[in-house]
Amino acid sequence: QVQYVESGGGLVQAGGSLRLSCAASGITFSSKTIGWYRQAPGMQRELVATISSGTITTYTDSVKGRFSISRDNAKSTAYLQMNSLKPEDTAVYYCAARLTGSAILGSWGQGTQVTVSA
Repeated sequence: QVQYVESGGGLVQAGGSLRLSCAASGITFSSKTIGWYRQAPGMQRELVATISSGTITTYTDSVKGRFSISRDNAKSTAYLQMNSLKPEDTAVYYCAARLTGSAILGSWGQGTQVTVSA
């Protein structure tokens, strides 16, 4: 079955950096567009960044210039490098293979908590 395992989160001061990892299994990873999402307390889950099978990347405006998404198809793993972190980046971060529209392939993983202190 499809499984996503996110890791790399933690507590960091504003201005700091973290690198998140997403290990996927049960999918043909190399052919899928992968998205990183986040959900802050009391908020809806939002799409943060995507990377296509052809490594075309997109970012939500609030993270452009600070976050960088990448992938290693040999390891079926996607990464999210987060620099210049802000308190408003505090959230649980998830990854998933994207389908049409807002649908994902499989179910959400447990996510990884990112907390940015002021």
